[in-house]
Amino acid sequence: MAAVDTSKPIAFCEHLQLSSLGIQPASISFQTLTLESDHFICIREKVNDQGQVVIIDLSDANNVLRRPISADSAIMHPKQKILALKGMSSGSESSARTLQIFNIETKQKVKSHINNEDIVFWKWVSDTTIGMVTESAVYHWTIADQTSPPQKVFDRHPTLAGAQIINYRVTPDEKWLVLIGISGNSTNPSAFKIKGSMQLYSRERGVSQPIEGHAAAFAEMKLDGHQKPTKLFTFAVRTATGAKLHIVEIDHQAPDQPFIKKNVDVYFPPEATNDFPVAMQVSKKHGIVYLVTKYGFIHLYDLESGACVYMNRISGETIFVTAEHEATNGIIGVNKKGQVLSVNVDEQTIIPYILTTLNNTDLAFKLASRANLPGADDLYVKQYQQLFQSGQFGEAAKVAANSPRGILRTTAVIESFKQAPAPPGGLSPILQYFGILLEKGELNHLESLELARPVLQQGRKQLLEKWLKENKLTCSEELGDIVRLHDMTLALSVYLRANVPNKVVACFAETGQTDKIVLYSKKVGYTPDYVALLQHIMRTNPEKGAEFAAQLANDENGPLVDIERVVDIFMSQNMIQPATSFLLDALKENKPEQGHLQTRLLELNLVHAPQVADAILGNEMFTHYDRPRIANLCEKAGLLQRALEHYEDIADIKRAIVHTTGLPPDWLVNYFSRLTTEQSMTCLQEMLKVNIRQNLQVVIQIATKYSDILGPIKLIEMFESFKTFEGLYYYLGSIVNLSEDPEVHFKYIQAATRTGQIREVERICRESNFYNPEKVKNFLKEAKLADQLPLIIVCDRFDFVHDLVLYLYQNGLTKFIEVYVQRVNSVRTPQVVGGLLDVDCDEATIKSLLSSVTGNFPIDELVHEVEQRNRLKLILPWLEARVQAGSQDPAVFNAIAKIYIDSNNNPEQFLKENNLYEPLVVGKFCEARDPYLAYIAYAKGLCDDELISITNDNSMFKQQARYLIKRRQADLWAQVLVPDNIHRRALIDQIVATALPECTDPDDVSITVKAFLQADLPIELIELLEKIVIEPSPFSDNKNLQNLLLLTAIRADKGKVVGYINKLQNYDAADIARIATEHGLFEEALTIYKKHEQHAMAINVLVEHIVSIDRGLEYANKVNQPEVWSRLAKAQLDGLRIKDSVESYIKAQDPSNFAEVIEIANHAGKHDELVRYLQMARKTLREPKIDTELAYAYAKTDRLHDMEDFLGMTNVADVLEVGEKCFEDELYQAAKLLFTSISNWARLATTLIYLGENQAAVESARKAGNTQVWKQVHAACIEKSEFRLAQICGLHIIVHAEELTALIQLYERRGYFEEIIGLLEAGLSLERAHMGIFTELSILLTKYKPAKLMEHLKLFVARINIPKVIKATEKAHLWPELVFLYIKYDEFDNAALAMIERSADAWEHNQFKDVIVRAANIEIYYKALSFYLQEQPTLLTDLLTVLIPRIDHSRVVRTFRQMDHIPLIRSYLIAVQHFNLEAVNDAYNDLLIEEEDYKTLRDSIDSFDNFNNINLAKRLEKHELLEFRRLAAHLYKKNGRWEESISLSKQDKLYKDAMITASVSASTEVAEELLSYFVDIGNKECFAALLFICFDLLRSDIQVQRSLVEKLAQLEKEVKEHSKKEAKKEQTESEAPIINPGGFGRGLLLTNGIVGQAPPMNGMMPAMTGYGY
Repeated sequence: MAAVDTSKPIAFCEHLQLSSLGIQPASISFQTLTLESDHFICIREKVNDQGQVVIIDLSDANNVLRRPISADSAIMHPKQKILALKGMSSGSESSARTLQIFNIETKQKVKSHINNEDIVFWKWVSDTTIGMVTESAVYHWTIADQTSPPQKVFDRHPTLAGAQIINYRVTPDEKWLVLIGISGNSTNPSAFKIKGSMQLYSRERGVSQPIEGHAAAFAEMKLDGHQKPTKLFTFAVRTATGAKLHIVEIDHQAPDQPFIKKNVDVYFPPEATNDFPVAMQVSKKHGIVYLVTKYGFIHLYDLESGACVYMNRISGETIFVTAEHEATNGIIGVNKKGQVLSVNVDEQTIIPYILTTLNNTDLAFKLASRANLPGADDLYVKQYQQLFQSGQFGEAAKVAANSPRGILRTTAVIESFKQAPAPPGGLSPILQYFGILLEKGELNHLESLELARPVLQQGRKQLLEKWLKENKLTCSEELGDIVRLHDMTLALSVYLRANVPNKVVACFAETGQTDKIVLYSKKVGYTPDYVALLQHIMRTNPEKGAEFAAQLANDENGPLVDIERVVDIFMSQNMIQPATSFLLDALKENKPEQGHLQTRLLELNLVHAPQVADAILGNEMFTHYDRPRIANLCEKAGLLQRALEHYEDIADIKRAIVHTTGLPPDWLVNYFSRLTTEQSMTCLQEMLKVNIRQNLQVVIQIATKYSDILGPIKLIEMFESFKTFEGLYYYLGSIVNLSEDPEVHFKYIQAATRTGQIREVERICRESNFYNPEKVKNFLKEAKLADQLPLIIVCDRFDFVHDLVLYLYQNGLTKFIEVYVQRVNSVRTPQVVGGLLDVDCDEATIKSLLSSVTGNFPIDELVHEVEQRNRLKLILPWLEARVQAGSQDPAVFNAIAKIYIDSNNNPEQFLKENNLYEPLVVGKFCEARDPYLAYIAYAKGLCDDELISITNDNSMFKQQARYLIKRRQADLWAQVLVPDNIHRRALIDQIVATALPECTDPDDVSITVKAFLQADLPIELIELLEKIVIEPSPFSDNKNLQNLLLLTAIRADKGKVVGYINKLQNYDAADIARIATEHGLFEEALTIYKKHEQHAMAINVLVEHIVSIDRGLEYANKVNQPEVWSRLAKAQLDGLRIKDSVESYIKAQDPSNFAEVIEIANHAGKHDELVRYLQMARKTLREPKIDTELAYAYAKTDRLHDMEDFLGMTNVADVLEVGEKCFEDELYQAAKLLFTSISNWARLATTLIYLGENQAAVESARKAGNTQVWKQVHAACIEKSEFRLAQICGLHIIVHAEELTALIQLYERRGYFEEIIGLLEAGLSLERAHMGIFTELSILLTKYKPAKLMEHLKLFVARINIPKVIKATEKAHLWPELVFLYIKYDEFDNAALAMIERSADAWEHNQFKDVIVRAANIEIYYKALSFYLQEQPTLLTDLLTVLIPRIDHSRVVRTFRQMDHIPLIRSYLIAVQHFNLEAVNDAYNDLLIEEEDYKTLRDSIDSFDNFNNINLAKRLEKHELLEFRRLAAHLYKKNGRWEESISLSKQDKLYKDAMITASVSASTEVAEELLSYFVDIGNKECFAALLFICFDLLRSDIQVQRSLVEKLAQLEKEVKEHSKKEAKKEQTESEAPIINPGGFGRGLLLTNGIVGQAPPMNGMMPAMTGYGY
C-alpha cells in the first residue's frame, strides 16, 4: 500500500455541479444564490418568464425542490426547511418591502412583516433570528413569536455609506456584531482597487468601531492555562501596501492572561494583483482560520499563533458565498461556475505536514493536542519520558494531559506518577497530574477511579460533588460502587451518568424515591424485577411500598406486575386497608379479565368491613365479579338491598323482598324496573299475600309507577282478587288522569261509586274522554243514585238527551229535567223540548219549561225541532215575547217570517221593511212558495247566485237586468255575460231596451259598458252605445262614450267609422287618429288630422303610412309650414332624393338632421349639394361635425381656395380628422393645407413624401421628433429608394431597441443588405447606441459580410449579446468566430468542442490549450486526447502536460492501450508515475519491457509498487534476457515468494542473488535448502558465502565440521570484504534518482509563478495542492 502523501494537509471535495441540476448559469451569482449553512442552497431564477425559487438539500442533492415564487431575495433556514422571502412580484413599494417566512414541510406561514425601509442585505444569524441591513441601520427579526416586528440593533457607520454589504456576522451570544461591505476606491489612484469597510459593534457598550477590512469572523478557543474560553475576532484586509490577517481578543475575562494581538502577512502571488479576501470561516475543532480570496485561493492560518499553515488555489472562478462545513469542520462555498466545493484539514496529514514541511514542532504539538490529531504521538511520548526522567513532573503531567487522543493517559502513567518521589514541601506528582487533568477537562475512566479513592478516604466528598457538576469525571459502575460506601445520593448521581440501570433502581429504592423507578426504567429501556423490588420496599417502608405498588399497577402501558401477586404481598403483611386501596386503584378501569380480583376485593371487605363493601358496591365501580357469590355474602352480612341488587333467581328475590321494613321504599320501587313483568307480578302478589296491611301502600306505589309495563288489566285483576277496592281506587286514581284505557276509567268510576266518592264520579264523568259512555250510562242507571247529576253529565256529553228525558220523565224525576236545562246545559233545551213532544208532554208544561230557561240556547234548533213536528205556532207567543224583550236574534225573526209567509200575513211588507231576518234562509223558504218573495229576500241580502238562479228559472230578466245595473259588480257581470249562458241574449235585450235607458247615474252606465268590454261583446256594445250616444240622452255629449264608440267601431265595424267621425264632435282626435293608424285606417286618420288642422301629423301619415311623397309635396306647398317641409325632407332623404331633400331642408331652415344628411350625401357622392346644406346649417349651429364635413366637402369638390378661406376664419372643425381622410383619399394637396394649418409635422411629413417633396418631409419629421413619424418617412424613402434620406431617418429609429428588428427585416425583405449594414455601422458612433445595434450588425455581417465579422467582434465583443451572435455564427458556419465568441462568453466546453469538430477552420494549438484547461466537462478532455491522437499526434504530449491535474490517468492509459499507442505518451507516463497508479505503472513497465530497458524498469519497480507484482514476475521469468529474469527473481523476493525467486536465481546461476534472497527471507528452511543445493553441486565458494551470510539462520546440527570451517576462514574473510563492496555499490545505486520527471507536470494553477518569487510565509513556502479548480 502506498504511503500517506503528506505534501497536502487539506482535503478537497467537489460536492456537486449546479448546472447539472438544471440551474441556469445566469442564476449563479451573489444576487440570486444564497448559502446560509452546509444544509441548503437557495437560488432564484426565471424559467419561461416565471419566477422560481430552487432549494437544494445538500444531503439529497438529486431531489431538487422548485417552487413558483417571485421574490427579490430568498434565504433558507440554516437547519430547518424554513424559507424567508423578501419582496413580491407586484412591483409596488410596499410589496418590495414585504418579508415573509414559510415552513415548507408544514406548508404554513410562520411570520410576515412590511418593512419601512428597503433591505439591502439579510441573512440568518442564528436558528431563530434573521439579521437585516438597510441603508441606515441593522435590525434583528426573531421567529420565536408570530407578531413582533424587527428590532433595531445599531445604526450603520458613515464609513459604510455607499458600500455593497457582502456579509454580517454575530457571536453566538449576540453581544458582538460585525457588518462587512466593499466599495470601489476610485478617488485615490494609489490605493487598492477594492476598499473593504467593516463596522464592529458591541451591544453591551453600544459602541461601534469602523475597521478597514474585507473579511471577518468570530471565534472561541480554550488556551492552555486559561480557565475560560477566549473570545477572538479575526479579520483580513488588503491595501496598496500589502495584506494582513489580524487576530484580536474581545470581552477579555480576568484572571486569564490577555491574548496577544496577532498581525501576520497574507501572501498574494504577483499575477493576483487585484485579488483580495472575500470570505472567512474558523474551524471550532482545529482552531484553523480558512481565508478565501476572490481569485479562488485558500489560506489556512493557526488561530492561536497566526502562523500560515497552507495556501493554494482551489478554484479558477470566484467563490462568492461560503459557510461552515460542519461535517468536516471546514469551509464550503459556491463559485460562479456552479461548483459546490469544500475544503477541510486532512487530519491524517496535517501534523506530519507541519512537522516536515513547516518544521514547526510547537504548532504541531498544540494542534495535535487541541484537535486530537495523529502524527505527533512519538514526539509526545519522547518529550514526556525526557521530562519525567529529569524530574520535571509538572511539565511531564502537562504533556501527558495534553497528549492527543489520550495516548499518555494510561494506567502505566498513573502508576509512574504514584511511585514518583514528592519534592520536599510540595505537592506529590500524582496530585499535580490530576490537578492539570482537571484544569484541562474530563478525566477518563481509570483517572476518575484513581482520584476518587483517596478523596473519599479523606472525607472530602464535596470535591467529588463539585467535579461531577463540572463534568470533570467519567462516571462508571466502579466509581459508583466506590462512592456508594460513603454517600448513597452521590452514588445515585454517578450511576445515572454511567447508565447503570440496576444500580440506579436499587439506589432509588434505598433512598425512598420510588416514584422515579418506573420513569427511569422506561427512559433507559430497563426492566427490573418489580415483585422482588416491591417485597423489599414493603418490608422496609410499607407506606412507600403501597405507593410503589399503585404506581406499578397504574402504568399507562398496563400493569408492570401481577396484581394478584401484589395483593398476596399485602395480605402477607396483614395490610387489609392498603390492599383495599391498592385494588380499588388498580381495578378502576373495570376490565373483564379482572373479575376474579374484583370478587376477591369484595369478599375481603364483606368479611372484615361490610360498610366498605357496601360503599364499593354503592359506587358501582365493578361489574365483572361473581355476582351470586357476592349476593349471598351480602344477605349474610345484612345488606338486603345489595343482595337484591345481585340476586337473579326469583326464589331468592321473593325470599328477600317481602321484608319491606328493611328496604328503602324509593329504592324498592326503583328496584322493580330491573324485573321482568312476570317477576314483578309474582313479587307483588307475594307481598300482598304475606302481609297485605304492611305492604299495600308500597304495592300501590309500585303498581302506579309500572302500570304501563305491567298492564292495568292485570293489576286491576290482582287488586280485585284480594278484594281490596280501596287499593284499586288509590291505584286507579293515580293513573286515571294519564290513562286512555276505557276499562281503567270505567273501573275507577265503579271503585269510586262503591267507596262513596260521588264527587269524584261526577268529576271523572265530566272530564274524562276515554270511558265507554253507553256502559257508564247503563251502570249509573242501575246504581239508582240519589243524585242523578253524574248520569245527566254523561247523557249531556254524549248526546243521550232523548234517553235521559225518557228515563227521567218515566221515573217521575221531572225536577232533574229542569235542573238539566237550567243548571247543567241550557243549550240542550231544543232537544229536551223535542223529546217532551215525542212523549206527548203537555203543551203547558213545555211552555212553562221554555219560559223558565234563563240561559241562551240555539233558537234555530228549537224552531227546527218544532217545525219538523208541525208545531211551529206553539212557540209564536214565546217568539213575540222575545221580540218585545228587545231581542235582535236573526233566528227569532226568521221564525216569525216563516210563520207570516205560511199564514199569508202581509209577508211582502215584512220582507221589505224588516232588516233582522236572514235573507238567504227566508229566501230558500220562499222559493217554492212565491219566487217574487224569494227575489225580494235575495235582493235585500245581496244573494247574487241565488237571485240569478231564481230569475233565470222564472224568466224574470227585467228584474235581473235592473239588479245587475244597480249591483255594479264586475264579477257578477262576467258571470251572466259568459258565452255559455243560454239566457244572455234575453238579458242583453232587457238591458238595452229597459234597464239602461232608465239609468241616470253615470257610474251605472260606466260599469255596464266596462262589463260589455270585458265580455268582448263589441256588436252588442255598439248597439248599447248608439242607444245612449247617437240617440238623444243625458250621455250624448259624453267624451268617453264617444271615444269608446269610435274605438269599438274601429275594432269591430270599420265601415261605420267615417260616419261616426263626421257625426261626433267631442272625442280625442289625436288618440283616435293614432289608433286608426295602428289599425290600418290611414285615410280615416288623415281625415281626423285635417279636420283638426294637425298638419305635422297629417304629413307624417302621408309620407310614412300612405307613402306618397308627391301627395306630401302637394300638401307641403298647400300649408307651407317649416315642420311640414322638414318631415317631407326626411322622407325624401330616406328615399335617396338627396337634391329634393336638401331643397326641402333649406325651405324648412332645419339643420337638426345634419348627421344623417352628411352620411347619405357622402355615401352618394353628392358633395355639391352637401356644401349648400352645410352652409345653411352653419348659420345656426356651431357643431364640429358640420365644420369638419364642410372642410372635407371643399376638398372633395376641389374648392381649395374656399378651404383656405374657411381655415382662415373661425371654425370648430376637426382639421386632423379631415386631413387624415384626405390623406386616405389621396387628396394630398388638401391634406398638406390641413396639416400645415395645425402644424402637425408628423402627418405633414408623410404627406410630403407622397407629394414627392422628400427633403421637406425629412425636415417635417425632424420637427415632429416622433419615432413613428421617422418610421413612416423612412418607409417612404425606402419605397422611393432615397437611401441617403432613409439613413438619416434610420439613425433616429435604431436607437430604440424595440424598433430595430422590424427595420432590419424591412431592408432584408427588399434585399438592401449593403444599405442596412451601412446604417448600423453609422449608428455605432451614436451616443445612444445600445447593445442591439452591435448585436444585429454582427448577425448581418455573418450573413452578408463574414470577412468583416472577426474584426467587428474583436472591437465590440463587450457590447454585443454573445448568445444571440453565437447562434448566427453557428448557422453561418463561421467557426473561428464561433470559437472566439465561446471563449469570450466563458463557454469553454463549447469552444473546445467547436475546435475539435471544426479543426480545419477553428483549431489553433495554443488557444486550444488555454481553453481546454478551463473546460468544466471532464469528458471533453478525453475527446481532446482522441482528437490530437488522430490529427495532431506530435502535439499530444504538450496537451497532456496541461491536462495532468484534471484527467483520470488510469482512464487515459486504458484509452491509449486500447488504441495501442502507449509509446506516444511515454513522457506523460513518466510525469504522472509519482502518483503511483496501477494502470500507469503497468503501462510504463510494459513500455520498458518492450524497449528492453531493464535498469529503468528496476528503478520503476522499486520506486512505485502499485502494480501486480506476481503477474509481472511471471512474465519476466520467461524473458529471453537474463536481466529481466533477474528482475522476476527480484519481484518474487519483494513479495516473499522465496522459493520462486531462488529457483530463478539458481536457474540462471545467479548465486549471489539467491543467497541474498535466502538471507532476506529469515527462513531457516529456505537457507538450509539453498545450502544443501550448494553441497549437491559442490560449489564451495557459494557454500562458504552462504554460511557467512545466513549463519544465524542455519541450525547447528547441519553445520559442517569445525575443520572445514577453519579451512574456509580465509575464504570467509574475502567474502566479507566482497560483501561490503557490494553493499556500498547497492547503496549508491539506490540513492541515485529513479525517474527524472524532466520538470514535466509540476505546475499548478499558480503556473509556477510562486516558486522562487514569493517571500516565505512564517518561514515556509506556500505549498501546492495540484487541484485543478
